[in-house]
Amino acid sequence: MKVSIIVPTYNERDNLEELFERISGALKGYDYEIIIVDDDSPDRTWELAERLAERFPVRVIHRTNEKGLSSAVLRGFAEAEGDVFVVMDADLQHPPEVIPALLKAIEEGADIAIASRYVPGGGVRNWYWYRKLISKGAIMIGRLALPKIRDIKDPVSGFFALRREVVEGAELNPIGFKILMEILIKGKYKEVKEVPFTFGLRHAGESKLGTKTMVNYLKHVYRLMRWEGELDRLVKFTLVGLSGVVVNEGFLWAFVNFLGWDKILANIPATELAILNNFTWNDLWTFRDLKRKPLWERLVTFHAAALTGAVVQLAIYTGLVHLGLHYLIANLIGIVVSFFVRFLLNRHVTWG
Repeated sequence: MKVSIIVPTYNERDNLEELFERISGALKGYDYEIIIVDDDSPDRTWELAERLAERFPVRVIHRTNEKGLSSAVLRGFAEAEGDVFVVMDADLQHPPEVIPALLKAIEEGADIAIASRYVPGGGVRNWYWYRKLISKGAIMIGRLALPKIRDIKDPVSGFFALRREVVEGAELNPIGFKILMEILIKGKYKEVKEVPFTFGLRHAGESKLGTKTMVNYLKHVYRLMRWEGELDRLVKFTLVGLSGVVVNEGFLWAFVNFLGWDKILANIPATELAILNNFTWNDLWTFRDLKRKPLWERLVTFHAAALTGAVVQLAIYTGLVHLGLHYLIANLIGIVVSFFVRFLLNRHVTWG
């Protein structure tokens, strides 16, 4: 088994020699190559990498017309000779000593092995609370928006290994530098294993985290939702919900005006009919490819999601009105949040 270690670089000159030495020490007995993909670093990282190639099994790709970490990784994939690819940063926050554990997971049958901060034994070192919050928030957004990765604890890790076959022929076109998420959605694989590691301190260079990075991440999630069809589901769920409003209002009007029922009591059967309408159309249309549970279980869970959404809406409405917000605006916010709560519960539980 030959291993190709793909390292995108930009102004990482001060880290290279230690990185290569530690990789060399960690991979004794392995057949491996290190592929440096450098985006014409002002500190001439590529130049030092070429000199160090005299001592280490290093190949250097010096790009002058392209930029971006993800595209650099894809270029590395295209140039790699190995059976297994390892992707890592050059800043030493990804300890090379973890690579053998990733390769062991691959040897034991995993198609993708992720160095994970969020499984038992993993962690981060000296992060401020807001950096942890941003990281966990990004992961939560990704896992909720893309059910395919909901069981993966660290789908945004930049340190991972995979078999060549996972990405061969895959239409990879990531935004920003969260290429692992792109691979998890579009790659060809059966088993993913997460290996704990501690995200270390940056030795030199600058952090990649910034507003642009976060915006690109949200754009990336949006594009993957479209690719997976999850955005279409959301639109369908919305249309079904609107039909439910018509059913609810129509039956409420009929019960009151034709049958003479009490306006308060009439709302109960009208609401139930709207729920049954929504369930039927969602089951036949929105989630028709996800009927893994018995009909009765889907129906009961759908009712539970509807009740949960109603409770969330009431809680938000009450809280915002108490804080002084206009009651109509408070109600609108409650409706919007309740809608997404119901969609996520139904996508991940009822038809999950």
